[in-house]
Amino acid sequence: MSTGVVYKDLLPIPHETDPEKEEKHTSLTDAPTESHALAMAAKTGTEEQGAAQAEHDEEVVNLGWNEPEQAIMNPLVGGISNEDLWVLVRRFNKQMYHVKEIPHPPPGGLDLNIADEEEFSPDKLRSNIERLYMTMGIGMLGFGKQIVRLRSWRETRRTAWFCTAYFVAWMFDLIMPLISATIIALIVYPPSRSFLFPPAPIALVSSDGGVQKPKAGVLGSHDSATGAPENHKGEAVEQEASNFVNGIASVALASATGKHPQGEPPHADGDPGESIPDPTSIAVSAADAKDKANGSTPAASHDKTKVPMETAMWTKMRPVMHGIADATDGWERFANVLTESSALSPTSPFPKEKYRIRLAALVAPLFLVSLFVTSYMFMKGLTFGVGFGFFGDPVISRGLDLLNRKFPNWQKLLEIRNTILKGVPTNAQLTLTLLRVGEANKAPLPPPPHVGGPPPEQPADISDDHLRATGADYPLNATQEELDEAMAHDPTTAHETGGEDIDASKNAKHGKKSHKILGFFKGTIRGGVETAIGTDKLKAKMGAEHAKNRLGAVPKKGADLTSGPVEFKSRFNGKKGHVYITTKATIPCVAFSTDNTIEKIGSLEREDLHPLWSIPIGEISELKKVGGYGWKAKLVVGWAMGREVADGIVISTRKGEEFRITAMPLRDELFNRLIAMGGQKWECW
Repeated sequence: MSTGVVYKDLLPIPHETDPEKEEKHTSLTDAPTESHALAMAAKTGTEEQGAAQAEHDEEVVNLGWNEPEQAIMNPLVGGISNEDLWVLVRRFNKQMYHVKEIPHPPPGGLDLNIADEEEFSPDKLRSNIERLYMTMGIGMLGFGKQIVRLRSWRETRRTAWFCTAYFVAWMFDLIMPLISATIIALIVYPPSRSFLFPPAPIALVSSDGGVQKPKAGVLGSHDSATGAPENHKGEAVEQEASNFVNGIASVALASATGKHPQGEPPHADGDPGESIPDPTSIAVSAADAKDKANGSTPAASHDKTKVPMETAMWTKMRPVMHGIADATDGWERFANVLTESSALSPTSPFPKEKYRIRLAALVAPLFLVSLFVTSYMFMKGLTFGVGFGFFGDPVISRGLDLLNRKFPNWQKLLEIRNTILKGVPTNAQLTLTLLRVGEANKAPLPPPPHVGGPPPEQPADISDDHLRATGADYPLNATQEELDEAMAHDPTTAHETGGEDIDASKNAKHGKKSHKILGFFKGTIRGGVETAIGTDKLKAKMGAEHAKNRLGAVPKKGADLTSGPVEFKSRFNGKKGHVYITTKATIPCVAFSTDNTIEKIGSLEREDLHPLWSIPIGEISELKKVGGYGWKAKLVVGWAMGREVADGIVISTRKGEEFRITAMPLRDELFNRLIAMGGQKWECW
C-alpha cells in the first residue's frame, strides 16, 4: 500500500463504477474495498495499537463481552477511545436495518452506501431524522453559538481582532481573499480552529453570547443542546434526537386533534373530560373525531382529497427519507475530514492528512481568483448565471442529452463521494471498518455497555478542551463563580417555558378517573398478552409458523441474556438453541445448534454439535433485522408488561436459501459480526 500524498489524492479520478463488471469475494483478506484493505493494514504495524490489534493465539479472543466498562481495555482500536467507539456503534445499530451484497465495485471505494431503491418505513424515517439532528442540527447550533459569541463583544479582544481584520480587508477590497484564506487555514492547520473559535458547551451559551443555565438544569454533557446528564458519551444528544422527533409528532398530533386548551372552560367535578385521557395520547381516528365534533362529515366518507393526499404524502416519503440520509452522509463526510478530535480526523485507521489537503487545494484557486475579480465582475457573472439558468432551457436540455449519451453515469461521477470526498467515510462506513479491524485479528469488538440507572444529576468535568477563550479574555465574559452557578443543578429550569399559553398546550391533564381507566386497561391487556404468549406454545407444537417465530420473543424476568462473542442465544423454528460462529475451519461459518453445552465452544474443538444448518460466512448475500412481534404488538408488550422484546435476523445466501433466527437478545451484535467478517461489499436497503 502506498503512503503519503500523491497527485491523484489531490485531484482524484472518481473510482470506476462499471455496471457490467461483477466480482464476488468471500474473505476479508481479499480486500475488495478500501475499508477491507484498511482493516487488514490496521491489524499490525500501526503506530498506535489497541487491544483488538494485539497478537494472540486464541481462536477468538473475548475483549470484555458482557463485562462492565471498567473491565474492558482502553483503547480497543488504536487512535480512538472506547467512548468514541461506542458512540459510533450505538448509532450504527439504530441506522442499519437491511444490507445486501453488491457484485460491482462500490462508488468511492467504500461499501455500505445507501441504495437508490432503499426501502421506506416510518421507523427508518425516524432514524434518519434523528441522524439529521445529531449531525447537522447540533453542528448548525454550535456554529450559531460561535457567531453569537463573536457579535456580542463579550470576548472583547477576539471580536476586536475580527472586526479590525474585516474592515481593513473591506477598505482594500480583499474580503473574499480574507475569507478564503481563513477557510484554508481552518482546513489545513487544525490548531487555528480552537484559536479563532474557542470551544464552549452549546448549552452554556445564551442567545446574547453570555453564560446561561442549561435547559436541563445542570451542565451534565458538553455537546448537547440541553446539557442533560449522561452515563456514556453521546447519550444526551441521542436522547435529544429521539425527543426532537417525539416533539414534532406530538405538536402535529395536537394540531390534528384541534387541541386548544386556552378555549376550554374550567374543569369541575363530574366533567366528562376528567374521565378520558388526552386525545394526543391515544391518536385513534383523532382527526375524524375533531371533524365530527365540529359538525362536519367525517373525511373518510365525503372528503375526496383524503385518499389522494395520503397516497401522495406516503409516496413522497421515500425520496424525502433518501434526501435526508444523503444530506446527513455528506455532512458526516465533511465532519470526518475537518474535526480535530482523534476520533474523527478522519478516524484511525483512515489516513488523516490527504483529505484536508485535497479540500484546501479546492479552495486555493478561489483565493487566487478573488485577488483579481472585482465586485462588479462578480455581480455581472452572477446575474448572467441567473439569467442563463432561467431562460437557457433549450441549450441546457440539449447539453444534458449529449452528456447522457456520451457519459451515461456522469451524475454518479460528479457526486462528492466520488470526487472531493472520495475515500472519506460516513460514520456508518467508519464503524464498519472499525468492526472489520477487530474481525481481521479475530478479536470482535465488545458491544457498548448498558447502564440501567439514570445518569447522575451533577455537573460534568470542564477543562480547556471544553471551555476557554482566546488570549486574555474570560470565557463568555463570565467569572468562575458565574460559570459554577450556571453549571450547578437546578431542578426547576427544565420545566420553564415561554409563557402560560405554551404551558397550557404542552401539559397533558388526565385526571384521577382517567388514570384508573388506563390502569384497568393496562391490567386487562397484560393478562391478554400473557395468555397469547401461552397460546403460542400450543400453536407452535401444532406447526403454526408465525407462532414458532414468536416463541421466546418476550424473555422471562430475570432470565440470563448474556451471550457472545462466539455463541448467541436464539431460536430457530421455535427451537431453543444458539447461533455460533466458528473460525477454526478453513472456511469460517455461522451455524445453529440446539446443544445446551454450546457455551464451551470458545475453549474446545466441538465437532459433536450437529448443527441444524451451517452457512459459510462468504456465502451470505443479505442480512435483515426483523421484529419478534409486529410493531403494534411490540408497543402493547412494552406498555402493558414493561418488558423488552427480543428481535430476530434473516440470513440469506447466494444460493437463495433463507434462515430466520428469532428471540435473539444480542441481535445487533450478531448482525455486526456477520457484516464485518467476510469479503462482501454491502449496500444499505
